[in-house]
Amino acid sequence: MATFSRHAVLDWTGDVTTGSGQVTAGSEAFTAGATFRSTSGEAPMLTTPEELLAAAHAVCFGIGMRGLIARRCGAADRIAVTATITADKGRDGIRITAAHLDSVVVGLSGISGEQLQEINSAVEQRCTISAALHGNVAISSAVTVR
Repeated sequence: MATFSRHAVLDWTGDVTTGSGQVTAGSEAFTAGATFRSTSGEAPMLTTPEELLAAAHAVCFGIGMRGLIARRCGAADRIAVTATITADKGRDGIRITAAHLDSVVVGLSGISGEQLQEINSAVEQRCTISAALHGNVAISSAVTVR
């Protein structure tokens, strides 16, 4: 097994409540604005750690679904994954409590509905982000075919 690392850089100015920052992927694939206020919906068009985690989870899950469908000799025209991260705000700050993934597989062939459900369950356990969250966050997923 080969070990690798990925990184992102946050450049923050100001204090936590009124400041802001830019987060940039080490690959330079994206740059996004970030503020603490965006966590409460007060600063639209800026991202949050929870949203970035949802994006990472959606990508990981979608790639995993596509890969496992192919390994089981199936094919799909398209896979769309919506990842939702749920968090509670309390005295101790913000705590992520759940992650849910809704996948839509378009143009599925060579795989039965039952096999697709098995693939969905396997990816829910094996996806890198799911594995990192497992034991700390409730993870659930659902898949449909169109």
